[in-house]
Amino acid sequence: MCRPGKDAPPPVNTTHTSTATPAQWLEGARPHTWANAVAPVLAGTAAAVFTGHGDAVRAVLAATVALAFIIGVNYANDYSDGIRGTDDDRSGPLRLTGSGLVHPAAVKRAAFLSFGVGAVAGTALSLLSAWWLIPVGAACIAAAWFYTGGKNPYGYRGLGEVAVFVFFGLVAVLGTEFTQSGAISGCGVLFAIAVGAMSSSVNLVNNLRDIPTDSAAGKITLAVRLGDTRTRTLWVALNAAAMVATAFAALSAPAVLLALAAAPMLYCASRPVRSGATGKHLIPVLGLTGRGMLLWSVLAFLAALITTMTR
Repeated sequence: MCRPGKDAPPPVNTTHTSTATPAQWLEGARPHTWANAVAPVLAGTAAAVFTGHGDAVRAVLAATVALAFIIGVNYANDYSDGIRGTDDDRSGPLRLTGSGLVHPAAVKRAAFLSFGVGAVAGTALSLLSAWWLIPVGAACIAAAWFYTGGKNPYGYRGLGEVAVFVFFGLVAVLGTEFTQSGAISGCGVLFAIAVGAMSSSVNLVNNLRDIPTDSAAGKITLAVRLGDTRTRTLWVALNAAAMVATAFAALSAPAVLLALAAAPMLYCASRPVRSGATGKHLIPVLGLTGRGMLLWSVLAFLAALITTMTR
């Protein structure tokens, strides 16, 4: 059994040139996860708009940072899992390294190129708002790499969902709000909890699908620690918590109730989880949950615009 930092990883073909097509590179970037980047920026911008401080330029910069970082972490995950052999037998989307289509070093370069784009946009955003956000961005890059990279990746210790909640929920939403309004509001905190919970559930169902192969490879995710049944319960609880946070936010801004219209999509996403589906049958949950989160964030943003226009 291959365990990070202990046993040597299985050999990977490092001599061939890339045979991956642009479409396969795009698949390797995992577009189905990009909602995890867009949703927190929309939510944070909505929170800023509620206070009358929305800024389109800073919102675009924040979106660039978030998208670059999520693509970077996806390529970094592909590289690190690929060289360790944890992608040798999986039912999910294509992996560039594990499939042998791309030299591992090329995937690693793609990851750090993405992080570089995010760092440039993040530095510009920090200079427009607060210089101390630069080290926060550096911490985000480190967290993205060490999720599955390094000798002791925390994603192999059951902390992946915690990191997603913190970085794609709290940091991304509240950071976006702060760069536009210069402060953090109660509504922003509730939005951050909602997005963090939904985003974590996307990561969780991905790990639910991979429990058998991750266990065999020594990748001890939160899903492996909890087991199948409790992981499914947690997935439902996370999405329910997001809707509860939305309802609390509506106490101060009633238009936020509009975001609850995303609940039916999340309910549809929950059916395979609640029915005990496994393997490839859980893949649609990833897309549906991501789209549900994106719809939620769009509706929250519309609620903010409606509120400001009717004041």
